[in-house]
Order: sequence, then C-alpha cells, then structure tokens
Amino acid sequence: MRFKLILASVKADITDTIVDAAKGAGATGATIIPGRGTGIKEAKTFFGLSLEAQTDIILLLIEEHLVTKILDVIKTAGKFDKPGTGIAFVVPVEHVVGLESQIEKFEEEVRKSYF
Repeated sequence: MRFKLILASVKADITDTIVDAAKGAGATGATIIPGRGTGIKEAKTFFGLSLEAQTDIILLLIEEHLVTKILDVIKTAGKFDKPGTGIAFVVPVEHVVGLESQIEKFEEEVRKSYF
C-alpha cells in the first residue's frame, strides 16, 4: 500500500471546510497544526505590532490512488484560485507505521476502486 502526504496551509476560518471536503472525497482523517506564515504581501501593522492571521497546516495521509481527487476538492473548497487563500502540495511517503488497524479497510477500498 502506498501513501502520500497532502499538506495544506489555510486560513483558520476555512480549516473545517477543507477537512470536511477532503473526508467527503475519501480522506479518513486529518491532523491540524496551528501556525502563522508570511507571503509576498507584508502583514498589516497596528501601532507597530504585526497583525497576522492565524494559519492552520492540515496534514492528510492519503492512499496514493485518492491523492488527485482529494487535492482537487481541497483546491475548490478553499478557493485556492484566489490570491492569499491557501496553498496545498503533496510529498511522497516512504514508510508508515501505526495504521495496522486500518490496512484491511484500505486494501478493501483499493479493490473496490479497481473492480
């Protein structure tokens, strides 16, 4: 079984929308890490203090055959076609431990998708 990791950096107010869309497309769960970031545009300031919007990093460990579908729904749900809304990318995963209880379900889903 092969997996990939989708990482999405999004504004905190759309995190639930992104996660729900990913689950609807086949993701079994997500890990959400609060963060902050910087981009091309400078953060707004108020009396010299930087006002940065909360950013969440969403991690989704996905079966390889579902990656394109889930990435597409994340892009749509997060409105990533508009500037400053978010970014998502995929990285390969070489080894996974801790999913032994779910492997049978994963294998069954793969069989269904091919037959």
